[in-house]
Amino acid sequence: MRPSTADASLSARAADKLLGVLLIAVSAAAFGAMAIFTHYAYASGADTVGLLAVRFSLAALALMAVMRARRIGLPPWPRVAGLAAMGGIGYAGQSFAFFTALHYAPASLVALLLYLYPMFVTVLAAVFLHERLTPAALLALVLCSVGAGLTVGGAGLSGGSAPGVVLGVAAAVIYSVYITVGARVTRGVDPIACTTLICTAATVVYAGAAVAGVPARFPGSVAGWAAALAIAGLSTVIAILAFFAGLQRLGAAQASMLSTLEPVVTVALAALLLGESIGAAQMAGGALILAGVLWLTRADARPGGHRPDDMA
Repeated sequence: MRPSTADASLSARAADKLLGVLLIAVSAAAFGAMAIFTHYAYASGADTVGLLAVRFSLAALALMAVMRARRIGLPPWPRVAGLAAMGGIGYAGQSFAFFTALHYAPASLVALLLYLYPMFVTVLAAVFLHERLTPAALLALVLCSVGAGLTVGGAGLSGGSAPGVVLGVAAAVIYSVYITVGARVTRGVDPIACTTLICTAATVVYAGAAVAGVPARFPGSVAGWAAALAIAGLSTVIAILAFFAGLQRLGAAQASMLSTLEPVVTVALAALLLGESIGAAQMAGGALILAGVLWLTRADARPGGHRPDDMA
């Protein structure tokens, strides 16, 4: 290969990798902004059920259009049933816990608590999948546990309440079960097809709940609807598509590391737009949680490491 050709090839790979970094950063920022959009939607009169019904129905329709445009087919029906269960039980439950937590606790606190999920995934994988707990994983667990203690312990200093803390941790636990189960159910299935089926199942749950008589309030202003549309379009569809596009260019380990920008974006936007403050103890706790996640991801990037793919 001529030097000029080799240089061009290296330059193209570097540009592709940079694009991957930007795509994951966009995805993390979009996911991180979701808690902020939720605050504005709630302020306009929406409740959790109504907002999630809007989110999942619009996201499912948009993702169906993407599947059609890319000619992505459905997986075999047994897989469809498994993915529907993941969406209707796992993702619907996690979203309900996360969005309800935002009624009671600051967005920054809820975002940091959600990022305990890699710790729970590691524990579940060790208990139920018999994966070995490496020294790196144990260190990450210690960092996350101490960080969680500091984050929750300092919550009273910056407006956090017990229901918000409990629901925030519950969202992380449910998400960890969802990912652990999903690592098997989604194997070999196109990720866009997976996400479309999961969002569709969650739509059925929340639309069904509203039809069955569960109170569902929708945004009562233009600003509220704009926030709801941003949750569905930006923080769900674009965030998911950007993540998978970046994942193809970087691989799971680097994509997961960059995804830790998500709670950082939430904390920054909450301080800038909502006037939230975060105490020193919570800041230290959040830093330890992110350090634990990064350490765990870095260890799993080595030969023999394993990390379930993040989903939806």
